Amino acid sequence: MTGAEGQGAVDRTLQECHPADVQRQEGDIPEMPGPDPDDLRRVVETALAEDLRYGHDATTAATVPSDAVAVAAFTARQPGVLAGLPAARAVLDAVLGVDGYAVLSARADGDPLGAGDVVLAVRAPVRGLLTAERTALNLLCHLSGVATATRAWVDAVEGTGARIRDTRKTLPGLRLLEKYAVRCGGGVNHRLGLGDAVLIKDNHVAAAGSVGAALEAARRQAPDLPCEVEVDTLDQLDEVLALGAELVLLDNFTVADTAEAVRRRGSAPTGLESSGGLRLENARAYAETGVDFLSIGALTHSVAALDLGLDLG
Repeated sequence: MTGAEGQGAVDRTLQECHPADVQRQEGDIPEMPGPDPDDLRRVVETALAEDLRYGHDATTAATVPSDAVAVAAFTARQPGVLAGLPAARAVLDAVLGVDGYAVLSARADGDPLGAGDVVLAVRAPVRGLLTAERTALNLLCHLSGVATATRAWVDAVEGTGARIRDTRKTLPGLRLLEKYAVRCGGGVNHRLGLGDAVLIKDNHVAAAGSVGAALEAARRQAPDLPCEVEVDTLDQLDEVLALGAELVLLDNFTVADTAEAVRRRGSAPTGLESSGGLRLENARAYAETGVDFLSIGALTHSVAALDLGLDLG
């Protein structure tokens, strides 16, 4: 497949598979309709090159007739939330060609899944299917795991007004896809990298001399970027509230201190985000204090894959 054909395949896939719509709030990074096409193509090409760096699929070539065609179903083995269908389709496009297989049925990213649900059924040459299988499943299982974990957190705080946000604690090379999966699960994205928003953390504060000095310096240097500042005491919170901070990250605050932070904020437009010490069991208690966001690194840095498999008919 040529580069132009590969780009067309990815673009076509993205037009057909979109994440569940979510409402945005102040402080969110702007939502994208689906995975970034260039990033998706890079991930798929890298993953396939890793699998095929030593040569073609020797096992499949030895055991599967070259003219064999079959119906295959990507099937959930356990309940969860689907994410990564565009990635699976992009793998099939890369291996089989855009017109090399027929889609018989497909679910949408963001859909809830039950055990046994078919998320994608295709008719295709068996050799190509088996060559693509592991790469497609690796992406589909991992991203669905991220979406499933995110949905659990979203459900835990439902009705409180708090939103679930991700972090930059992502697997190298998979950040944009993982953040897409968070959106599929109903969460919202924090910054995508180091240059699209300012986040002043404890080491920046130490270097600047104080939390207030760090905030003022960031505003001078990057006046057009969203700016968030991390605090770990109520005294620091008072300092940045007095400076009209746009968004404040409450680092490892207890539920009681979080409630006090919300009280001190009052009617000011400053957003508050809880981070550190958060678990599903206490998520609702934090959300009910009135914070705007819960920041959950575990959505991406230690998530379990959702079990899906490929079944030949």
